[in-house]
Amino acid sequence: MAAANRANVFTACQKIVKKHYESAGPDKRSILEQLVFSAILENAPRKVADEAFETLQKEYFDWNEVRVTSAAELMELFPKHPSGDAAAARVRLVLQNIFESIYGYDLESLKKGNQGKAVTTIEKYGATPFMLGYITQHALGGHSIPIDRSLLNLMFVLGGITDKDLEKQTIPGMERAIPKTKGVEFSDMIHELAVDFQMAPFSKKIRDLLLEISPDAKTRFPKRVSEEPAAEAADDSASKKGALKKGATKKEAPATKPAKSAAPKKTAKPEPVKKKTTTKATPKKTTTAPKKSSTKITKKKPK
Repeated sequence: MAAANRANVFTACQKIVKKHYESAGPDKRSILEQLVFSAILENAPRKVADEAFETLQKEYFDWNEVRVTSAAELMELFPKHPSGDAAAARVRLVLQNIFESIYGYDLESLKKGNQGKAVTTIEKYGATPFMLGYITQHALGGHSIPIDRSLLNLMFVLGGITDKDLEKQTIPGMERAIPKTKGVEFSDMIHELAVDFQMAPFSKKIRDLLLEISPDAKTRFPKRVSEEPAAEAADDSASKKGALKKGATKKEAPATKPAKSAAPKKTAKPEPVKKKTTTKATPKKTTTAPKKSSTKITKKKPK
């Protein structure tokens, strides 16, 4: 994809998202709090992330108590999060790695050192690319737009990245197209659009907005592939059931006819069979009786 086309997509995004979204402004929390918040904000609406972050601060005494809590218990505090299990795992992982590294949670000294070194240190704590971009932008004074899966998918549909960029999880040229002074504003607004598209990819309102940014985005819209095979499967199953019913009626018809004709044959046979068995049994008894009497007579003559 040409660099000019990329830049056009990014500048169009910057102009159009202003009509529909607002920026929350710079995040003035501590680095640790920004890390935890960005772990929740990734692939989630800001309103949901704000509520979840406030819940953590109310429900737990300190961050160490959050660290020793299981991910399953933390996930219960994020009921509105589109991927609460992943967010809870990120929060717990980064807190665990920070504690094992410095046996505390004070990271403010990173603001005073070299920015590259600070980013490397935070990356070792298990921060995702989105979290690194958020900290670089809000805490370290750098120009880095946070990138998560929802933003990657959005930029692919808009034509801002290629298939290879999507696999590498990068958006080349975005920081160059967006000035540093507009970085926080653009990041907030484009993140909300990306998350809305992720949660409702077939919404007409969202799709109209994307077409306003990039008219050829329609060719890259996700398609409802799940419904067509389901309908075809339903038709196939219905036809199979109908065929089975027709086959069953054809087979049952001849089976019922022999059953009716066989009934009189079975009732007629038992009577002659009983007569034969009784007649054969009586002569056997009469033949054995004379033999016993003849033996007794022969024994009496010699006397």
